This record gives sequence, structure tokens and C-alpha cells, in this order.
Amino acid sequence: MTDRLDIRKTYKLFIGGAFPRSESGRSYPVSRTDGSLLAHAARASRKDARDAVTAARAAFGRWSGATAYNRGQVLYRVAEMLEGRAAQFAETIVMGEGLDPQDSERSVAAAIDRWVWYAGWPDKVAQVAGAANPVAGPYFNFSVPEPTGVVAVVAPAESSLLGLVSVLAPVIATGNTAVVVASERRPLPAVTLSEVLATSDVPAGVVNVLTGFTAELAPVLAGHMDVNAIDLTGVEPAARAELEELAAENVKRVLAPRGTGEDWAAAPGTRRMLAFLETKTVWHPVGI
Repeated sequence: MTDRLDIRKTYKLFIGGAFPRSESGRSYPVSRTDGSLLAHAARASRKDARDAVTAARAAFGRWSGATAYNRGQVLYRVAEMLEGRAAQFAETIVMGEGLDPQDSERSVAAAIDRWVWYAGWPDKVAQVAGAANPVAGPYFNFSVPEPTGVVAVVAPAESSLLGLVSVLAPVIATGNTAVVVASERRPLPAVTLSEVLATSDVPAGVVNVLTGFTAELAPVLAGHMDVNAIDLTGVEPAARAELEELAAENVKRVLAPRGTGEDWAAAPGTRRMLAFLETKTVWHPVGI
């Protein structure tokens, strides 16, 4: 048998449930840890980022309007599909991050468990973030959490799957839609996750994934007037101040990393879910 030639892959973006090429036609090389070529990824442009925001906005009404129970079921189905492709994710992490196979498998298992954990939250977060408030008068007063809207997420640069799941899942579990800037150096787990989402029950546009240069895409999303919030986890500390200034132009919610880094293996808590919720106060007269 003759040796086969390697099939060089050029991965695409994930916008509105489809896999378009970058409108600019650009791509960039993704390397293994030893420096050899692994694949090419699409290099998203500013227009691609704007298209992703448009898709996320169009999907917001349907996703936020779904019942919390339904959102949880949809997310659990994604976890089932992640489990079915665990070996592929593990191989991708071995090539991209240089982990040994056992550590890679543990990282994938942790990412699946993390997704399952967030899948259980959509119909419970209102009990944590909401309240029935005491008032002096014949009224009920309720505090009700609602999704913020379109959230831009700059994914962690290092933990390309567990970190990605840890920042994306809480955004969509609470009814928001997302535009994700994948890890610049290690984008392939995000691309593979896109393939899972495309064949799951997640409506088109709820998650949109851009690959490319963080320094090129993050300012577009931070300054976009139809983006309601931004997670700066994957942004270098020196660049955060500029992005926060851009975000302030339409009073975006901003979630910035604490300290010098995140321990993605630690229990996540509720911080990320509560970061992108708004509180609506409702008054209702007491019936006789």
C-alpha cells in the first residue's frame, strides 16, 4: 500500500448555523506544539464579526423566549453529542496543546461534565437570582432575572476546550446569545464544538464562532452598538483598558478576569451566569 498524502484542512467560521468562509478570503496557519503545520483556520474580518452579531441578535428572541426547561434539555443534548466525539476532541487537544493522551482525555471529560453542570441551571437560576420582595402595601413585588442579550466572548487562549466551555455555556444557559472569538493559537476545539452545535438542537445563531486574530476582532465587538455585554477572559491585560473604553460607549456589561489567571478545573460557581443577567422588578396588586 502506498503512503497517502495528508489532507490539509482549512476550517471555516460558524455564523448563523452555517459555515461560511471569511468574506475576505483570508486564513492563517495553525501549528502543532512542535511547530509543524496542523491546519489552516479562517481569519475572520470585521464584516464577519458584524455578521455574527446580526445572526446572534436574530436568534435572541427565540432563544430567550424558550422555556428554561427547554433550554436545559437542548444544552444536555449538546453534552451527549460532546461525549460521542470525546476521542476527536482529545486528539485535537493532544496536537494543539501538547498534553499527553491521558491528560487530554481528562480535560475533555471535565469539559463535558462542565457542560452538563450548566445544562442543569436554566430552570434554577431564577430561584437564585430572583426574589419576592417585602413591600408596605397590597402588592406583590418580584425581582425577575432576564438575559442581557447578545454577549461577545473572547475565549481563553490556553485552555482551548474546558476554558471555552466554561465561558460559553453560562452565557447561553441564561438565555443570551453569543459571538465567540476562539483561541487564536488553538482554535480547533472551538471549530469542532461548532460542528457539534450545528447538528444539535441549538437554534441557528445562538452561538457564532469566529476564528482569527483577537487584536483585530475584539475591538469590533467591544465597540459594536448591538452587543450588550462582553467577556474579556481571553484578552491580554495590556489591551483590556482600550476595550473597556469602547464598551462604555453603549454601557455594555463587562466581565474581566480576576487576578492573573483562571483555574478552569475549579468549581465554577454562579459568577459567570449572574454576570449577564438583568433584573426586572414587577409589581402586581394582591387579589381579593
